[in-house]
Amino acid sequence: MTPYASLADDFYINMNLATEMELPGQRETVLHFFERIQRKFPSMRKFYCRDKRDYVLEEDKDQGRYRWAAVEAKRLCSGQVNPPSIEAALEQHRLVLDLAPPLLSVSPLDCEALDLLFGFDFAYRGNHNALLAEALGVGAALDRVADIPGGRVINFEPSLTIALDEDCRVQVRVSTETRTNAFQVRTGEFAEEQMSVYVTARQYGSLDPQTSYVDTIDRLAQLAREVVDTCVTEQILKPLARTISLK
Repeated sequence: MTPYASLADDFYINMNLATEMELPGQRETVLHFFERIQRKFPSMRKFYCRDKRDYVLEEDKDQGRYRWAAVEAKRLCSGQVNPPSIEAALEQHRLVLDLAPPLLSVSPLDCEALDLLFGFDFAYRGNHNALLAEALGVGAALDRVADIPGGRVINFEPSLTIALDEDCRVQVRVSTETRTNAFQVRTGEFAEEQMSVYVTARQYGSLDPQTSYVDTIDRLAQLAREVVDTCVTEQILKPLARTISLK
């Protein structure tokens, strides 16, 4: 199990490579690419097309732990939900990125952005926005707004993005996503839905000469883990889980 498995109901590591040019969509090319992935991970047996142009290969989802990969018009994606280890997820992402240049003609010049996302989902039946405000606080500048008599929080999704180089090409974002709407708050009828915390490390633009996609994803993984360990676990994830447990 990953060191993050106990911090949320579901944990996942996703990779997204956005390209400037369209990816190949020919039958033989796409199938050969996925066959090479399946050769490494034979349990990825479910292949289908969605939205006429997005091709997906994935494992059975019934066990709550699964791998998936997708080739879209201008995006190459890979993910693993509840991975047995962080290295297991990264191994899959490295394979996808290693195969992409020779099989999908993805040049390092063709990189619009390369993302590595660490996601944490919490199941909660209630007002996600109010829960986040209670668990994390809204900050001194907004305290008085949150305390207006009779007021109810209906939108609170804090996020922060910082650049880590002078050109602003390497960035890290910590963000939240709620799934409660005003109608649910008004009626008091809530379904149990997932509230998410994301840590995304991103490289913008073409890669430097002699730098591969695999090298870049490894650097982004190190950055994302450092942010989770030093800035997110104690400050966001544990307070959120503790607040949910008290409801």
